[in-house]
Amino acid sequence: MPPDRKKFILGPISPAAPGTLYQQIVDGLKREVSEGQLKPGAALPSFRVLAEDLLVSVITVKRAYEELEREGIIYRRRGLGTFVAELGHDRSREAKLNTAQELFRAAAREAAEAGLKPAEILELAHQIIKGK
Repeated sequence: MPPDRKKFILGPISPAAPGTLYQQIVDGLKREVSEGQLKPGAALPSFRVLAEDLLVSVITVKRAYEELEREGIIYRRRGLGTFVAELGHDRSREAKLNTAQELFRAAAREAAEAGLKPAEILELAHQIIKGK
């Protein structure tokens, strides 16, 4: 790696982790954008560079970037590179919120099927949020 190139840190991407490799990249980039670690207009590494940094195939990175572009979180400019979209933070946050809602619905349904009443489900949620 050239000394002037900073390695892009996205977190561990592993075949042993849940989800496909490309989905792990998508989720990691969404997280970085929604948390403000990647600001609007920030340049992202090329397919080849990110694939090298994460030890995955170029096709895997290309697929992740294509999904993020479809969602409006990033955009590509031919000959210039790939960048975080101006509304990338909002769109990434919205996508994360939708996922959280789906997970909460599934968890509430499971808890109800286990016989918990709505008040008990809320208490369980509060305990989990507080880390108990």
